[in-house]
Amino acid sequence: MARAGGDIATAPIDLAIARIRAVYRSWNRDTSVAQMRSDWDAAFGGSTAPVTCVRISAGGVDGEWISPADAPEDQAILYFHGGGFRLGSVASHRDLIAQIAVASGCRVLAIDYRLAPEHRFPAALDDALAAYAWMLDRGLKPDNVALAGDSAGGNLVLSAMLALRERGLPLPVAAVLMSPWTDLAATGASYVSRAEADPIHQRPMILALAKNYLGGQGDPRDPLASPLYADLTGLPPLLIQVGDRETVLDDSVMFADIARSAGVDVSLEVWDGMIHVFQMFELPEAHQAIASIAGFLNRHLHIKDERASS
Repeated sequence: MARAGGDIATAPIDLAIARIRAVYRSWNRDTSVAQMRSDWDAAFGGSTAPVTCVRISAGGVDGEWISPADAPEDQAILYFHGGGFRLGSVASHRDLIAQIAVASGCRVLAIDYRLAPEHRFPAALDDALAAYAWMLDRGLKPDNVALAGDSAGGNLVLSAMLALRERGLPLPVAAVLMSPWTDLAATGASYVSRAEADPIHQRPMILALAKNYLGGQGDPRDPLASPLYADLTGLPPLLIQVGDRETVLDDSVMFADIARSAGVDVSLEVWDGMIHVFQMFELPEAHQAIASIAGFLNRHLHIKDERASS
C-alpha cells in the first residue's frame, strides 16, 4: 500500500510515534503494572465516534457492546484488543473499535480478557472462547459473526479459531487481523531487518512480553500460543493488515504464506511506512485501512449499509 511521499505525509505518523514514546518514557523499573495499564488507557482512551456503548458480562467476561446507529441485531463482530497480553483494554481501544463499527455498520462486542502476569496463558484464550460461546448462546449464528483483533488480540483471534476447530465447534465466518502477533518465539527476519525502522518494538521487548504471558516454563511454539506453528487447515477467510516498519512484520507475512499453503483464503495488506497497529491513530492510511476492513466484513457478513444507499 503506497502513501504520498514527502515530509507532509510523514508528519502524522511522527505524531503517532511521539504519543507512544511519551507513555513509554514515563515508565521505569519501579512502575507497577497497574500504573502502566492506567497510563495506557488514559493516553489512548476516549472516542468521538457516533456509537452507543453498553457494558455487559459475556459468559462471565467483562465486555462492551459498541454499536453504530441502525446496526442489525443478527450480525456482530467479536473484538480482542492488543497490548502484549499485559496492557490494553476496551477503554484504550474503544475509538479503533468504534471506527470499525461505524465503517462496517456492524455492532461489536469487545471484551476485557484477563491479562498477564496475574493470569497467564491460556486464561485470555479461555475468556475469548467464553465470549464467543456466549454470543452463540444468545442466538447469533457463526455465519453472522466475525472476529477481529490487533497485535496480541490478533493472536487471540487465531488461537480461538484453532481451539474451536480442534473441539469440533463452529467457526466464525471471517476474521480481521491488525499487526497480529503470531510467533511468540520471535523468529522472523524482520526483527533484524526492521529493527532500525521500528520506533517502538524491539525483539527483547517482544520476548519479555511472551515470557510474561507464558510463564518461565511456557512453550513459545505451542500452537495455541503461537498460531504460526499450528496446522491452519479449515480457517475462514482472513484479512491481515501490517505496517512495513514493524519488527513484527514477518509475523504477518510468514503466517499468510503458511495459511495460504493450508488452503486458507488470505488477503495480506502491507502498508508502506506504517507502524504497529497504525489504525489506532489519526492518519490518512488508518482511515483507508479501516475502510478496507469494513469492505472485507461487509463481503463476508453481507451487511447492508443503509447510509450508503440513502
